[in-house]
Amino acid sequence: MSTTARYAHPEAIVSTQWLEEHLRDPSLRLFDCTTYLLYETGTGRPYRVESGRSDYEAARIPGSAFLDLQAELSDPSSGLNFTMPAPEALAASLAAKGIGSGTRVVLYSRKNMQWATRVWWMLRAIGFDEAAVLDGGFDKWQAEGRPTETGSADYPPAALAARPRPGLFVGKAEVKAAIGDAGRCTINALAPDLHSGENPRYGRPGRIPGSVNVPVGSLVDPETFAFRPPEEVAGAFAAVGADRSKRIILYCGGGIAATLDAFLLHQVGHSELAVYDASMSEWARDESLPIERD
Repeated sequence: MSTTARYAHPEAIVSTQWLEEHLRDPSLRLFDCTTYLLYETGTGRPYRVESGRSDYEAARIPGSAFLDLQAELSDPSSGLNFTMPAPEALAASLAAKGIGSGTRVVLYSRKNMQWATRVWWMLRAIGFDEAAVLDGGFDKWQAEGRPTETGSADYPPAALAARPRPGLFVGKAEVKAAIGDAGRCTINALAPDLHSGENPRYGRPGRIPGSVNVPVGSLVDPETFAFRPPEEVAGAFAAVGADRSKRIILYCGGGIAATLDAFLLHQVGHSELAVYDASMSEWARDESLPIERD
């Protein structure tokens, strides 16, 4: 599915050229996954969530449908944004969108690749492996002058059975247990000012003690939004001690950016990976949990 053959799982990354050549494939299920975070101060919340649906309807890759992560694919009872639903509930929601046996899913987003990787990681967590992320997303597609259309589209419902993979999402108990454990490495995907504690966006400023920082922005080209080359990605994680022998826990603000780090760790050959779903949205608010800052 891809020309990015140097990655360990090139079938999970597709190029804009490949996608344009396969837009008429009857098994293709193409989705815009864009969400926007509008950062706020003085409201007691780190950001306001805005769906990318209006931008999708104004200009989309031909034939693509839309996945609204917060409204359609998250657990509304958790009290936090973007919480992973129960596997069976997620499978039912995705089946209603047309994802099922015999389909090949391609996910894209705008301005930030993390929304596509979030849905990819969720699919992987329920045992669906026929999904890929569009390298560079809509921005690269549009910059190259490839075709777009307005309006919206939907796929016919499909059948999708959940085959959960335990451990791809973890809670605060496992994260806390990893502190000081030489066999585990906890990585923060947030920007350096959030990792250091300079920016208090999520409440108590700082990071999970002992965690290291591989900002999501450092793994993507700032102009094309394409993933950095495999050797650069591998080097960035090796530099913070993310050894393949260790179980690696990824976190961020709400379990979104962490999935881009996790996706690329998977691509450079790591297998023991987990995303802390609630991340700093939970950790920073819970006074019983330790926190450190520079």
